[in-house]
Amino acid sequence: MTRGGSSVGVLFLGCGAAAAMHSRTLRRIGNVELFYASRDATRATRYQQQFGGRAAFDTYDAGLEDGRVHVAFIATPTVTHRDLALRSLARGKDVIVEKPAFMYAADVDVIRDVATPAGRRVFVAENYVYKPITALIRRSVDNGDLGDVRFVTLNATRHQRAEGWRADPTLSGGGALFEAGIHWISFAASLGLVVTAVSAYRVGDAEGPDRSSLVVFRYANGAVGVLAHSWELRAPLRGVRLSKVQGLRGAITFESNGLAAFSTGRHRRLHLTGVRDLLGYRAMLTDFLRALRSGEPPRYTLDDARRDLDLAGRAQRSLDQSELPVHFRPRSPQPPPVVSPTVRSP
Repeated sequence: MTRGGSSVGVLFLGCGAAAAMHSRTLRRIGNVELFYASRDATRATRYQQQFGGRAAFDTYDAGLEDGRVHVAFIATPTVTHRDLALRSLARGKDVIVEKPAFMYAADVDVIRDVATPAGRRVFVAENYVYKPITALIRRSVDNGDLGDVRFVTLNATRHQRAEGWRADPTLSGGGALFEAGIHWISFAASLGLVVTAVSAYRVGDAEGPDRSSLVVFRYANGAVGVLAHSWELRAPLRGVRLSKVQGLRGAITFESNGLAAFSTGRHRRLHLTGVRDLLGYRAMLTDFLRALRSGEPPRYTLDDARRDLDLAGRAQRSLDQSELPVHFRPRSPQPPPVVSPTVRSP
């Protein structure tokens, strides 16, 4: 889709918390028209009224058939993402899919093989790449401000309940590490350092879906990263914690959510990175809309999404099997075969 500055019609498939959050952001950005589809017609109508949408639909297919819709925004349980993406592409729509994008890394290949020949675009809503703290660390690493990086220490511990479909691994794709930890895996892989190996270790209760884990990353430059991830540990103010990236010349110590950071090394400075767009949602959706209108690639690409899913899958298998580190390779086991639908050309 290349539409210049014209309005973009965005259809939300699924009307839950993610759809509400992204609707608010898109309304602030402007120059979009919102549509809502849900298996619950009452819910779709409520979202349409609440967020000033153009129309509501009681089935996903009805929404996808509407000619005013240009983009399908998939905000349903992870297990449904691949099928809904294929159905959206078959109806000539571009696609934005919530994170985790798919159950398997190789699902990205299936989607790309359908989208590319048809000239359609697929975006993955990974907001951590767009957070101001991510940009600060990557810029510092790229500029050599920290010197050769040795350690990346990430504290992602908090207390959070797994409710609804997120409590069911058959729908969400896994426990806390896959459902939420994939954001942190993406963060660890987006700091200007190349991940070459990953391993994970289950922490605490061995029964049921994982709620706490320790993930270890090996980087190409010899650095090591450690991610402590948990939904079981309480922290002040619902999750204020400290993380750090350390190099031979200096370090960046930051509040894990990105509220603020302090850098040493070439520059000593306090950075108030959380003043605007703390979680990166506005920057992410602005980038997607820009890419849709211009035809240029987004900052976070499908290749990046595949890398993150591959790393998450390898970490999960290491977690489940208590393996030694699993070295990163470009391919992962294939998901169940899929028959590609006939796709409408743009």
